[in-house]
Amino acid sequence: MEPTTIKSRSNVKDFFLNLGATVSLYTVVGSLISLLFSVINKSYPQITNGYYYYGSGAISWPVSILVIFFPIFLVLMWLMAKDYSSDPERKNSGIHRWLTYLTLFIAGIVIAVDLITVLYYFIDGQELTTGFLLKVLVLLVIAVSAFTYYISDIRGRLTPKSRMMWRVFATVLVVGSIVWGFSVLGSPRTQRLYKYDTQKINDLQNLRGQIDAYYGTNSKLPDTMQDLVKINFGVIITDVQLNKPYEYSKTGALTYTLCAEFNKASTDEMSSQAYPYYGEVSWTHPAGRHCFEQKINTLMYPKAMISQ
Repeated sequence: MEPTTIKSRSNVKDFFLNLGATVSLYTVVGSLISLLFSVINKSYPQITNGYYYYGSGAISWPVSILVIFFPIFLVLMWLMAKDYSSDPERKNSGIHRWLTYLTLFIAGIVIAVDLITVLYYFIDGQELTTGFLLKVLVLLVIAVSAFTYYISDIRGRLTPKSRMMWRVFATVLVVGSIVWGFSVLGSPRTQRLYKYDTQKINDLQNLRGQIDAYYGTNSKLPDTMQDLVKINFGVIITDVQLNKPYEYSKTGALTYTLCAEFNKASTDEMSSQAYPYYGEVSWTHPAGRHCFEQKINTLMYPKAMISQ
């Protein structure tokens, strides 16, 4: 086989190995940062007046990506190290040097911006919260690690032993982050239970909307859930987990309760808010059966008030 053909194949192989390793690196780093930020947000929530929900997506996507892409990244880096150890000249290929310097550039920018942000918050007199400092530390550790590894690679200071140490460090960092994420945000089973509870809150809110609509049309509350069939096309909203209708009870001319059985106790961050026209209503709930007291806003239905 001609040397030109061998060199051409090596160039193609180098291109895809380096490109795949770089894409995998950026994907793993992005998912790792997303996962750790979600854990920090949950452990040290920011005090705001808005609504924020730490759903299962906060951990599901980053963990799924890490589980798939991190092994791919390790394998590609191992293949590159193996090829370059047998043929050191290939380390000087254009694609390898370009992508390495690109990674160094991005890591350097992240480090600089990270430190500038901390300095700005300090000079501006803003509170350096634990959550904020942990996020800064996460970015700093990841960026410095990437910068140190690739600058050592460029200078030819990486040995088989040091490469193995870097692989172990990266594995411990990723696996430790996943374990920490599950310990704070919950296991897959816990996430599923929270999803069920979120669906129940959404269903109860829809039921409240139907009951209010019934009142606006009939100038009275429905006596039973069966009275809502006409405005819900013959379908009663049911609890998909328990496969039974939600509980409705009329407690007065303008008041009623909606009840459901929840798997987990909610937090303030997970509670939803009612529509602005109805006023704010907390949907925070404990584990087990819980009823929400509801009241018709008569200002929304002036015709109903006149008929009464």
